[in-house]
Amino acid sequence: MSTDFKFEAVVIPVTDVDKAKAFYQQLDWRLDADFAFDNGFRVVQFTPPGSPASVQFGTNITTAEPGSAQGLYLIVSDIETARAELAARGVEVSEAFHPSTPGAQFQADDTSGRITGPADERASYSSFATFSDPDGNGWLLQEVTKRLPGRVDPAETSYTSVDDLKQALQRAATAHGEHEKRNGGQYDEAWPEWYAAYMVAERTGQELPQ
Repeated sequence: MSTDFKFEAVVIPVTDVDKAKAFYQQLDWRLDADFAFDNGFRVVQFTPPGSPASVQFGTNITTAEPGSAQGLYLIVSDIETARAELAARGVEVSEAFHPSTPGAQFQADDTSGRITGPADERASYSSFATFSDPDGNGWLLQEVTKRLPGRVDPAETSYTSVDDLKQALQRAATAHGEHEKRNGGQYDEAWPEWYAAYMVAERTGQELPQ
């Protein structure tokens, strides 16, 4: 297939548009649009920091029950940092957790399958936290550091924010420190090349350099 099909927006159902708008502004998400029309139709769009996709809500935009949107993924590179930022903005966010049973991250009414704290060794795709908007639409934070193979175009390895790049550099620095230890503790003059190779491999799901 040669045509790009870019998934750019998801509609969520809300009861009070202005209340929902205030909540997402509180998160410091980018307000892209707030258009109201004489026939009662209104659409509001927000985009989370660093996200290629947006969320829309409004009036006469969906017949779904308010609060019925669940499991809306927000990918972060550091689950604890993301949690702290949300909490600082007054959002009630769960503790970081990892599932003890498959799919436990989606069971909002039964948290028995969740283990408090990030996954062992901070395994990519395995640490979560949750929060909801005023209507109960549920958001799921997921920590992703190393992508699975084939999930990212190798030609597109850019970072979407300063914080995202900073955390990638920190992971590369930690890994490079281990690399130097394995090589007798000698200073690696080629560290820029090693960092670059590590960060591209992590981003695209390729084998990490040792």
